[in-house]
Amino acid sequence: MPGFRISGPDRMKTKIGLVLGGGAARGWAHIGVIRTLVNEGIVPDIVTGCSIGAVVGGCFVAGKLDQLEEFARSLSKARVLRFLDFHFNGSGLISGKRLQRILENNLKDIAIENLPMRFGAVATELGSGHEIWLTKGSLIEAMRASYALPGVFDPVRHNDRWLFDGALVNPVPITMARAFGADIVICVNLSSDVGPRGTVIQSSVEQNGDETPIEQEIEQRRSWSFPFIRPAERKVNAPGLASVMVDAFNIVQDRISRSRLAGDPPDILISPRLRTMNMFEFHRADEAIVSGALAVKRAMSDIRELMAIESQPLV
Repeated sequence: MPGFRISGPDRMKTKIGLVLGGGAARGWAHIGVIRTLVNEGIVPDIVTGCSIGAVVGGCFVAGKLDQLEEFARSLSKARVLRFLDFHFNGSGLISGKRLQRILENNLKDIAIENLPMRFGAVATELGSGHEIWLTKGSLIEAMRASYALPGVFDPVRHNDRWLFDGALVNPVPITMARAFGADIVICVNLSSDVGPRGTVIQSSVEQNGDETPIEQEIEQRRSWSFPFIRPAERKVNAPGLASVMVDAFNIVQDRISRSRLAGDPPDILISPRLRTMNMFEFHRADEAIVSGALAVKRAMSDIRELMAIESQPLV
């Protein structure tokens, strides 16, 4: 269980903050992370999340993780398609009404400020690019705003602001957890194992004209995209719209995550191994959950060591 920090005559419980990063379908790994941490006696006092991290974190804090896990494990390719209510007169390809109804079945009328532990979700304001912390009001609305991926889901109207996916400004909201008073921050980063690290390439091919290993992997990943959309033939293997959107989002999220982690590193970083998982493969929940659980087990010795240090009296 969480240790104690002693200062003078007072004894104060060490507050643990759990930060759940964005990453679309790869976010099912958060379920395995939470399950394993709780089983090991590491129960967070503060939970912050971005995008799918806000969904899983919100369900956990609201006591609905069992229902979410059951839903995630029940998904097949066909069932995922049934939840995608495409439309062409909105601000995104998907209105999100069907997913909203699923959330309302379990989380209707729940306000963030009434949750049993501190919770916050991060979103991005359309136009200004402001980072918006959602810490009060409807839990469902906060979730929807945090996962509203630009171009895919319609933005969400909240307190006279149009909001969309928080991953565009802060995929790993460590700063929020620290602002809420976390003494120890455990962060789950879903983008650390997603693809090759970007670098500067002076020439796009080797001198003999062959593709570099990085370029070969990028070409292979173009086929992942949306797993349910089969693009028409394109000239000279040009990328399609789906792969461009996915690659662009992955690159942006990876770069921002690395910048945020460098500027405000967590005390413990958990990185599920999800390299082969497409961000839209929601039907692969079983694999992602296992990956999250294994990632926690790899980090448990560091977590235990840190908890032991925090439990020591201050001199």
